[in-house]
Amino acid sequence: MERKLKEVEDTNMELLAPAGSMEALFAAVQNGADAVYLGGKLFNARKSAANFDYEDLETAVNYAHLRNVKVYITVNILIDDGEMKEILNYIRYLEKIGIDGIIVQDLGLAYLVKNIFPELDLHASTQMTINNLSGAIFLRNFGFTRVVLARETPLEEIKHIHRNTDIELEGFVHGALCISYSGQCLMSSIIGARSGNRGACAQPCRMPYSFVDYDTGDTSFSKWNRKYLLSPRDLNTLKHIEDIVDSGIISLKIEGRMKRPEYVAAVVKNYRKALDMGYDSLTDEDILEVEQIFNRGFTKGLMLGDFGRSFMAYDRPDNRGILIGKVVKESGKKIYVELFSNVNKGDGIELKTSSGDYIGNVLKFSGCKGEIIEIDGMEDIAIGSSVYRTSSSRLLAKMAGSIRGESIRYPIDMAMDISIGKPAELNIIYGKKTFRVKSDYIVERAKRVSLTKGRVIEQLSKLNYTVYYLKNTSIDIDDNAFMPIGKINELRRKGIKLLDKQRRNSDRQVPISDRLYKERLSKYFKFTPSKKKNPYNKGISVSVCRYSQFEKLDLKKLDRVYIGFIDGLGEAAIKAKKLDKEIYLLTGRILYRGELKKLRKELATILDLIDGVSVSNLGTLQFVKDNFTIGVHGDIGLNVFNSFTAKALLESGLDSITLSPELNIKQIEKVCNNSSMVLESIGYGHLPLMITKNCPMALIKNCIDDSDCKLCPYSKGYGLRDRKGIDFYMERNGGVTTIYNSFPLMLLDDIHKIYDSGIDMIRLDFTFEDEGIGELQKIYYDYAHEEVSRDDVIRFISKYRDKNNITKGHYFRGVI
Repeated sequence: MERKLKEVEDTNMELLAPAGSMEALFAAVQNGADAVYLGGKLFNARKSAANFDYEDLETAVNYAHLRNVKVYITVNILIDDGEMKEILNYIRYLEKIGIDGIIVQDLGLAYLVKNIFPELDLHASTQMTINNLSGAIFLRNFGFTRVVLARETPLEEIKHIHRNTDIELEGFVHGALCISYSGQCLMSSIIGARSGNRGACAQPCRMPYSFVDYDTGDTSFSKWNRKYLLSPRDLNTLKHIEDIVDSGIISLKIEGRMKRPEYVAAVVKNYRKALDMGYDSLTDEDILEVEQIFNRGFTKGLMLGDFGRSFMAYDRPDNRGILIGKVVKESGKKIYVELFSNVNKGDGIELKTSSGDYIGNVLKFSGCKGEIIEIDGMEDIAIGSSVYRTSSSRLLAKMAGSIRGESIRYPIDMAMDISIGKPAELNIIYGKKTFRVKSDYIVERAKRVSLTKGRVIEQLSKLNYTVYYLKNTSIDIDDNAFMPIGKINELRRKGIKLLDKQRRNSDRQVPISDRLYKERLSKYFKFTPSKKKNPYNKGISVSVCRYSQFEKLDLKKLDRVYIGFIDGLGEAAIKAKKLDKEIYLLTGRILYRGELKKLRKELATILDLIDGVSVSNLGTLQFVKDNFTIGVHGDIGLNVFNSFTAKALLESGLDSITLSPELNIKQIEKVCNNSSMVLESIGYGHLPLMITKNCPMALIKNCIDDSDCKLCPYSKGYGLRDRKGIDFYMERNGGVTTIYNSFPLMLLDDIHKIYDSGIDMIRLDFTFEDEGIGELQKIYYDYAHEEVSRDDVIRFISKYRDKNNITKGHYFRGVI
């Protein structure tokens, strides 16, 4: 059905839709999206989508802008130093074609964009893990105009952010969910070198796992063996759309750049209706469309309070369809299905076999509710088995029909003057603007048949190929005037072309000149690091999470200690200070308003005992700088992947940083050569692979929230076993579960290579282990200071490997 629209919608609310292909773009726009987000062929977090080449991008922008739809381009991955100039050339092209903003994860890229293209709107990707007011303030001060909040951010926290900052808030309302806080997941990267932070996630969260007692290796919860313990349901907030709008979110984002155009059409169509007319306006058919087009089961999300079983798709990780019948009889390869709903020829169905596998089929005929239909070619299906429709041919055809053609029309008025002996003149009025064109034909006196107003209006109304409809006309025509119909049509097309050009370019910024672009590149790519005053001399730092771990340290054999506990911190700090060692408080990866208030109280009592605070989140960085005068270290949660991020963080008040564990040694060397900051790299430890707000163990206890985590017997000591028999330890603390790599990073024999790359300190991370801490610390420190031989080191590693597998991480391979 055609939608005749006003020139400009009188609302700040935005329905933001995914476009992984040109067809998906058409689907989003024609079904009511206010804005779309899409990616080019490179530098975006959905490398597997069809995406857009340069010509496609310009076509997409022009198509959307003619329909008053904004276009945001995803450049939401971590960027290597060697890619920066290429990506800036790409962004220069994006500015030239008039995009409305770019979505960025990498802080170094954002730093360059705000200085080289200051007029371009910067949107902070959800990969930046912004979940509190302080993080939003940091980004606003940095130059961002919008933040895509972490999907886990509770509604009350969102309201608090909205009330206290003017940065635009964007939030996901529908589609697939990550189990880990976005930007904080290394599982795909560490296991298979396919980095989610680089757009190549292999989705290990959609694989089966079993719960395991980490110490004994027993899988004692057999009911949960080989379940999809890390696979969330799909987000669906249609029922709660008003609550989300009232929270202060102004851009409602639908996930799905990997989805087919029909999916985009169905979801956008019904969210548009819910936004415009309220959830109660949706019919049962509307709701069924959203369920049928794709679902893993639905959740309203952590944002709205789902948790545990209500959040997870633990039985299966893929589309489960809609229940449409059950098997009432079987005979050989034939089954007989009683239908609960009408079905159509071409529908895809799926059943579960007696062995637990799923088998699909495509219906070769239609059927009505209540009928019993016969389906051939289905084996090992038990009587009573449920039958699901995984795809509806009728729905797909309906949505495909909504994509084709033009359903969007804007009103225009036309006034035409046709005077004998003069060129004809056409004025097109759009809003308050008038567009004037003249014909190259001189109007003649009619020899036989003169031109009539009706005939002129008929030709001017032929606007089916445009986004306009003719509302009012004014025709001033001389008696007996004549001009060919083709010339009237030509004049109409010329006027519409002029109108289109103006509308496509109305808000477009003047592109940066070649001269200015080169000047800015030269300025911001010039690194003049002062010569480092390295106080560490091949420094060794150690982080500990418990006092029992601290007690096992030899404080003479370290330069800095990160302390991740409060009880006993004073005593630990006094011991370290007696030996003149640096002490940093290790803060959590994810802190909300309550945790930040608690941090303020804790810091106030220990400021004279510590040298600084280690932060893993931009919000924590902003909070500490706003409330205290103390040193700040940036931990791996900040994803420092290039020299420009290091520079931006230096200017933001950091004293030292731990580089991303996804960097290889050549990339590390580039950052070190360009920075005068104290730079640290992890040389030992079980790397955190996932940081999750939802607790996997909540499936066992059937927890409905995380209010009892401190007393939970399952908060420690358990892990996940994957399909290859590898165990991953997990621990619940501070409202998040951390899932650790099964093998520790062990760079002992290569630490001199790491120092030679320019690293000042190598860090040993002790997380959940209690044994071997002293021995590991001693051998690392002694080898760093050449107090033991390489042969001693090789013997130590060999002995260590007898009990433990180890990994060298990405130091000598890097990530995709």
